[in-house]
Amino acid sequence: MNPADEIREAFFRRLDRPLLAEQLFDQVPDIAFFIKDHLGRYVAANKTLIQRCGHFSKNDLIGKTADQIFPAPLGTAYAQQDQQVLKTARSINGQLELHLYPGGREGWCLTYKEPILDSKKMIIGVSGISRDLHSSLQHGDGLTTISKVLSHIRENIDQPLRLPELAEMAGLSVYQLDQRIRALYQMSAGQCITRARIDAACHMLTTTGKSISTIALDCGYSDQSAFTRQFKQTTGLTPKAYRDRRDKD
Repeated sequence: MNPADEIREAFFRRLDRPLLAEQLFDQVPDIAFFIKDHLGRYVAANKTLIQRCGHFSKNDLIGKTADQIFPAPLGTAYAQQDQQVLKTARSINGQLELHLYPGGREGWCLTYKEPILDSKKMIIGVSGISRDLHSSLQHGDGLTTISKVLSHIRENIDQPLRLPELAEMAGLSVYQLDQRIRALYQMSAGQCITRARIDAACHMLTTTGKSISTIALDCGYSDQSAFTRQFKQTTGLTPKAYRDRRDKD
């Protein structure tokens, strides 16, 4: 264990309340915060999430799953997403999706989820946030079309992903697509594709025994050298160094 980890663990062992973030997120009205157990049941949530589900007490959510709390099809989608994280240990990094806004109306958000591991590196839960999008794209179907493009990228990460084809899918010009993605993620459309590929590669490097050359192909790179250059440029480590470091952790 490195010195930084020792300091962190020594501090957290002394905590009287391990869920300090819950109280902090109670003060943030445009972010829904939650922690769920290995069955996808809520064990913690902030006031924003409680209120938007039409409840008054956190105890109303504890022990229930997303599909028991949210109306269909939202609840079903969230529960399936939870199971994906719990089964694969793969993070959700800024997924564009519909959520409940104040008053029960639907609105767009960016969702982030991380698996929670115990001391034996076993998955015991999932934590996450959903952040409201305060964007002019909220009106009309602007975000609906972008959501379809982002889903296509995630589901076809091993294929060539060309901006003109993605723009056509959204009924936009390449420039319009790029501007809308920049408004959401503060990165270009090309960078968004790269992030999706590198996220997928990081997951494969740490959860599978696939060779680096196979991972390169599975993430849409034509050869291992191109993949290695992009991976190091993005993460600061070669794929092998990244895998070795995570194995040590």
